[in-house]
Amino acid sequence: MIFIYHDYGGTHTTSLAAAYHLNKLPTHRKLTKEEILAVDYFNQLTASDMGKLIFRGLDEDGNPVYTVGKGNSKAVLPAMVHMASMLQDKFKNDEPIIFSNTSPTVPMMMSIGGFLSRGLKLDVIGVPFLVNGAQQCCRTIYELVLHTKETAAARAATESVIVLDNQHFKRKGQ
Repeated sequence: MIFIYHDYGGTHTTSLAAAYHLNKLPTHRKLTKEEILAVDYFNQLTASDMGKLIFRGLDEDGNPVYTVGKGNSKAVLPAMVHMASMLQDKFKNDEPIIFSNTSPTVPMMMSIGGFLSRGLKLDVIGVPFLVNGAQQCCRTIYELVLHTKETAAARAATESVIVLDNQHFKRKGQ
């Protein structure tokens, strides 16, 4: 299986999801500021990174894990899904590709922090918002990762490309 976590920027919730997927974060408690800021690529990507698949590592079963930021484009994900299906058919590949949307987990605090930090380059103001937002949603992101793995395992035998919109993970008040 190939896992691809995606959202708007590809640098906050996707980074946390990839880190949880790869067992790089504790799962039994809220993350600390230091743990959040130490996650690979967290708050590091820019607009020039949009649409680039970023390899995050191999999970415990040897499955590659990637992330991608879609930016404002509504065409990136459909294009990637279409390309994945085309390549699966052309090369008779039987390795499922799972696209999992982390956007529903983003709290307002993280959106504000991302805009200030990545958009306006005001890290001193934006990063505290990002950390607070990450702490608000870290449990939800972990649950999304578990759901992604379980759904992939259940559907891999019958589907070569699996798209999870994950709207049921939307936080109340968003």
